[in-house]
Amino acid sequence: MDNLSEALEKLKLASADSSTDSVESCVDCLLKALANNNTEASMKIQEMGVLPLLPSLLTPQSSCSPKVANIIAEVAKNEFMRTPCVDAGLIPPLVQLLSSADQEVLLQTGRALGNICYDSHSLQAQLINMGVIPTLVKLLGVHSDNTALTEMCLIAFGNLAELESSKEQFASTNIAEELVRLFQTQTEHERKEMIFEVLAPLAENDVIKLQLVDAGLVECLLQVVAQTVDGEREEDIAQLKTSSDLMVLLLLGDESMQKLFEGGKGSVFQRVLSWIPSNNHQLQLAGALAIANFARNDGNCIHMVDTGIVQKLLELLDRHVEEGNVTVQHAALSALRNLAIPVVNKSKMLSAGVADVVLKFLPSEMPPVQFKLLGTLRMLIDTQAEAAEQLGTNVKLAERLVEWCEAKDHAGVMGESNRLLSALIRHSKSKEVVRTVIQCGGVKHLVTMATSEHMIMQNEALVALGLIAALDLVAAEKDFVGSSLVSVLHKLLSDERSAPEIKYNSMILICAVMGSEPLHKEVQSLAFIDVVSKLRAHENKTVSHQASLTEQRLTAQS
Repeated sequence: MDNLSEALEKLKLASADSSTDSVESCVDCLLKALANNNTEASMKIQEMGVLPLLPSLLTPQSSCSPKVANIIAEVAKNEFMRTPCVDAGLIPPLVQLLSSADQEVLLQTGRALGNICYDSHSLQAQLINMGVIPTLVKLLGVHSDNTALTEMCLIAFGNLAELESSKEQFASTNIAEELVRLFQTQTEHERKEMIFEVLAPLAENDVIKLQLVDAGLVECLLQVVAQTVDGEREEDIAQLKTSSDLMVLLLLGDESMQKLFEGGKGSVFQRVLSWIPSNNHQLQLAGALAIANFARNDGNCIHMVDTGIVQKLLELLDRHVEEGNVTVQHAALSALRNLAIPVVNKSKMLSAGVADVVLKFLPSEMPPVQFKLLGTLRMLIDTQAEAAEQLGTNVKLAERLVEWCEAKDHAGVMGESNRLLSALIRHSKSKEVVRTVIQCGGVKHLVTMATSEHMIMQNEALVALGLIAALDLVAAEKDFVGSSLVSVLHKLLSDERSAPEIKYNSMILICAVMGSEPLHKEVQSLAFIDVVSKLRAHENKTVSHQASLTEQRLTAQS
């Protein structure tokens, strides 16, 4: 340590005199001390105020630059030294050195910047603002034969790509081509993993997704899948998962997805289809998720249903009733839900037995599966009266829906259960469905749904409640009273924030429940006539007209 103190003192004097030989020997001594005891040597360097001397030694002309950058890289391995490095003004001269032609300077400079900015989003953002991304991408292209430099660039990309602000800069470079070209030449698992770690965050950006597709990444991924699908080594399993996951990620962009779909004739789309009947769970999962992504466009959905994709998904789901892989169940149900959105697909999918297979998962205790199951059934019965009646009179389904309407820990499941309960009534308009819902205790949940913060759910609930009142008021009367329906309607009509549709449907419902004596008394006790009278002046003509009719009804029966 005495030698280090002496060297640090000499470095102070030598840097002031610009004595190159003296600086060189002092720098060598510092590197040796850091190699022996990094933490202690770093503390000594900090104590003796040497860091502020280093910027003047980080010049393209200085022969010491690579060693000085190496010192900074070693010092910055210690978290307590990173802020002092920034305060000493080391970042700007290091960034300038990235334009050097000397590969050793580039390597040590990259290490130094990487260590200083490690785990600091603000410092990484500073580097992005200083334009390091285009410089590093260029370095990757020029020095791709230098393994150490390539790895340095990949580590830097992996860190910077996590920041949203970096995506635009990356998109303006040829990073996609460089990474794909590099990937194609790799044989080592570790190096492929490094590239994957850069590709995943970059592929979250839609512009870069398309660039990666254009650069041929998909073909590389399909090749990796083909090579590793039967592999039992850990690295094969890891590469299969990473490749298929990345493939699905590329399909999340609308343009990249359409490019790969190619009207349903694309080789990539066909290959993905072949994953669904596979015996490999990871490929089944990726295949189903890919179909769900391709099914984000009505035209694609119609084409896929017409070409038999539904049967493949149903066979996959049937296999997982027993095998019970939750991620595969969730993905396959997601795909079916999306495919069921276009009106022309609903009857075809119902005829194919989709509802029957989906109902096999009613016993599931997994919220993600429950959520997609509910969404799939809701999409299927939309405008399909016969199917809505058939499902709406299924007591097991109705009981499960009522149970899930109380799943307060899972808001998504609770919301979808309510919406499906309402949809079964709205689309069937069946007295039998209404009776089933009443018997299973669903009415109180629909009343609660009418108070939802989401207008669409409020409206769906009010329409369903209106149908219940119209089709079987006698059977529903007790539940309407018990759930304070009339008070809820009073609040909705009194609330200025309620949308016109909510006010209109609330008044329709008020008129419908007047046929019940206890409900009629509640309406009178809450002075509805005053609230409704005010609505006659409503700017919405439909609401105004309904207010007049409702007021007449209330007056006539008072």
